[in-house]
Amino acid sequence: MYDLTGFQRDLLYTIAGQDEPHGLALKEELEDYYEGEIHHGRLYPNLDTLVDKGLVEKGQADRRTNIYMVTRRGRRELEARREWENQYVGELLDSGG
Repeated sequence: MYDLTGFQRDLLYTIAGQDEPHGLALKEELEDYYEGEIHHGRLYPNLDTLVDKGLVEKGQADRRTNIYMVTRRGRRELEARREWENQYVGELLDSGG
């Protein structure tokens, strides 16, 4: 997870938060978050990177549509990241400060 870009991490979180999303659904979610257009040339190469790293699995909904699922390894990486983040911001957020 440490070697992912911020965009790749956001993409991984977005995939984890949906049930087998397809590329267009991910694009729309990220455009809402980033408040701007996400080009296909940015989205799909980063999805491929997550697949290559074994964090995401790509399947097919039909002949034209790919779906994405976080792998077991990807979930472990997300959990480890959450634990790491909580070391620094967990108490801050819990105390309302």
